Amino acid sequence: MRTLVANGTIVTADQVIRTNVLIEDDRIVEIAPSIASPADHTIDASGKLVLPGGVDVHTHLDMPLGKIRTSDDFESGTIAAACGGTTTIIDFATQSKGQTLRQALDAWMKKADGKAAIDYGFHLVVTDLSDQVEAEMDKLVSEGVPSFKLFMAYPGRLMLDDGAIFRALVRTRENGGQVSIHAENGHVIDVLVKRALAAGHTAPKFHALTRPAGTEAEAVRRAIALAELAGAPVYLVHLSTAEAAEEVGAAKKRGLPVFGETCPQYLLLSEERYQEPGFAAAAYVMSPPLRTVADQDRLWRALAAGELDVVATDHCPFMMKGQKEIGLGDFSKIPNGAPGVEFRMSLLYDGGVRPGRLTLTRFVDVTSTAPARVFGLYPRKGTIAPGSDADLVIFDSDRAARISAATHHMRVDYNPYEGREVTGVAETVLSRGRTIVEQGRFVGRAGAGAFLRRAARERQDLG
Repeated sequence: MRTLVANGTIVTADQVIRTNVLIEDDRIVEIAPSIASPADHTIDASGKLVLPGGVDVHTHLDMPLGKIRTSDDFESGTIAAACGGTTTIIDFATQSKGQTLRQALDAWMKKADGKAAIDYGFHLVVTDLSDQVEAEMDKLVSEGVPSFKLFMAYPGRLMLDDGAIFRALVRTRENGGQVSIHAENGHVIDVLVKRALAAGHTAPKFHALTRPAGTEAEAVRRAIALAELAGAPVYLVHLSTAEAAEEVGAAKKRGLPVFGETCPQYLLLSEERYQEPGFAAAAYVMSPPLRTVADQDRLWRALAAGELDVVATDHCPFMMKGQKEIGLGDFSKIPNGAPGVEFRMSLLYDGGVRPGRLTLTRFVDVTSTAPARVFGLYPRKGTIAPGSDADLVIFDSDRAARISAATHHMRVDYNPYEGREVTGVAETVLSRGRTIVEQGRFVGRAGAGAFLRRAARERQDLG
């Protein structure tokens, strides 16, 4: 099967060029202004951008939290991702205390099998680092699961102490893996939460007030210091503050292999949302919380300058009704997280490219190329080149759409961007050469996504 994507403006992390792309089965085989080879099917991309499929390396689908779980499973979540122009996700398989990493991975593989509509991989969340688990890390890296997430927050549940974090970093230095860290000072936050509740402060806004910017900045500094001591790279997830961006930028200037991620919510939503009346502010309870407009501006500048590398979503949806409501009367019980996987590309284009905060090439870099590079998928994913998977997005940069829970594909009863009009939407989406979104409508198949084995660090360009 040969498909020709004709007359589009191809955008990669390196160039913008008007040309044609020829696909044979699931791979790109030729890129040229004129292609003589016959095609079975032609997609006319005149007047449109042709982007590499988005790579979202931070999602939480079908994730248990006590007696509930995130409202999107691997079917609804990946369909929503596809409709927004994302063709690859990396989700998190979480190790329970006493469990092996293999058991955690097997459990999440079962969740995705037969449901994922786009290609997917997993990071392993390490919560119990025994000698056996360290040895397992080596084996998983060799088998194509080379990334591990560690928490500095949530003591007693997810958090590892500094010694365990250091051991994991040293292990990945040796085996070619990649450690990601949720950097917030969990012990300090717990003290602040207990004091707030003791004082009778129970409203959702106190979630943010008990996680001040300094709790992130301190943990980011500590994570970078531990990685430097270990001689290992480190990836800092969902950074929300100016201070965190500056720490990452300073580490890069010293030549350290430190990578920073932020999310659309930290670029486009501010702490003013916590002033919404009643329990409505629970919609924005996430960790870390929303910050100031000044933080937003600094994060945009950091992205443009290369101080931050990736925009992912931390898609972690909970229903307001029946799930977020668990925290009525006690902000500390509100499930942390918000939906976003469907709108990352449009939000970044509308909020970044159109106002001149990001160039087109940088937009592609932070949403596709850089995440693919850091996590061992490049050049199979993250670019438009001969030999790469034919994951393409025909993107209408002039088309406007209004974001609403009434029309989105995510299985959640609210949208944090409700009513926002964005200009720039995914019109047609191809996953390994198959059209899965056409004129904004999902036409793919649940279960068609493939599990991705990823390269260890020594076999990829960290660039």
